[in-house]
Amino acid sequence: MQSHYSSGGRRRTGASGAPKNRSYSPQRQSQGRGRSKATINPSRFINRATEHVEQPPYVPTHSFADFALNATTQNMLEHEGLTTPSAIQDQAIQPILEGRDLIGLANTGTGKTAAFLLPIIEHLVQNRDRNSVLILAPTRELAQQIDAEFQRFSAGQKIYSVVCVGGANIARQIRDIRRNPHVVIGTPGRIKDLISRRVLILNGMTMFVLDEADRMLDMGFINDIRMIAELLPAEKQTLCFSATMTPGISGIVQSLMKDPLTVSVRSNETSDHIHQDVIEAHSKEHKIELLEAMLRKDGYDKVLVFGETKFGVQRLADKLTNSNLPAVAIHGNKSQAQRERALKDFKTEAVKIMVATDVAARGLDIPDVTHVINFDQPQTYEEYTHRIGRTGRAGKSGTALTFIPSRSY
Repeated sequence: MQSHYSSGGRRRTGASGAPKNRSYSPQRQSQGRGRSKATINPSRFINRATEHVEQPPYVPTHSFADFALNATTQNMLEHEGLTTPSAIQDQAIQPILEGRDLIGLANTGTGKTAAFLLPIIEHLVQNRDRNSVLILAPTRELAQQIDAEFQRFSAGQKIYSVVCVGGANIARQIRDIRRNPHVVIGTPGRIKDLISRRVLILNGMTMFVLDEADRMLDMGFINDIRMIAELLPAEKQTLCFSATMTPGISGIVQSLMKDPLTVSVRSNETSDHIHQDVIEAHSKEHKIELLEAMLRKDGYDKVLVFGETKFGVQRLADKLTNSNLPAVAIHGNKSQAQRERALKDFKTEAVKIMVATDVAARGLDIPDVTHVINFDQPQTYEEYTHRIGRTGRAGKSGTALTFIPSRSY
């Protein structure tokens, strides 16, 4: 395990690995121009990784062949080599096929998208209803991922979808909606915009899906969701998927769902198996110098760097690229096409560094990230855990490093 040192070449820890005798009492730090934000005690950014304990494999009670899916879907699953459902698929597909409202509690990367898309596709093949399914997701990237999976699973069945997200050409989205697709997939803000323009009419919707519901609430979409839900028919099937059951989710459940079945396959994800440490820097320039030195080391094969602002993230990515460390940036000022291209380059390892705002912290499944580096500290410890959860996935080890200001001893 590599060690990381302070600007003075020393790293002082107690027996537990936590910092020793540091003056970390101030709880707010200046951000310039009079702004300040709450700070997190840096000792919480340090953790010696424990061995990842493998969980016994889930034993499903069904195979995909057991579900009442049409022959084309079954052939697609067989062609894709999908014979055994994951836990969320095993427990959720049949109730959804039966028309039940359902709450699915599952971690990212557990196959939950297929758990709701396969029954939706079956419903559409049977009914052919246009503009009958609305799927809300918190981010553009997740909406695009859902659409890609929909196209994959529905291939050859002549059912169509449209993706409606901010940052993309709204005129094209309006044109696509007017072609009456079967499924509308979008982010709450853009869906609300299309409703206000009287382009998207919801009175024919028979299925409503909230994916990553906890993240949508975190991002402040609760009022948009409620407004959208009020325009939907009373008689509809509602599916809500979330990593956690928060009070906000409970409120949505009570107001939108009828006698929902709860399926929980959420594992107790922990960051204990992620090696976490801090790096001390005495200035912004010093942080960049230390970051560049790290990124040139062996083992930094796929690195996700988090920054606080859109401008700062873009500037850092440009600086790294100009220093012969090719990097892509993903943030809210990027167009949809630019964000998709950046994600593709990072996922396929065309570049090994992606610099991002917290838009990339949740909802995306990026495999094999070796390091998460917090160039700027997150606003909350919860956001910290979401950030570092991009590494150490699927039983693999990972490293999370956080820059902190140098302190005197």
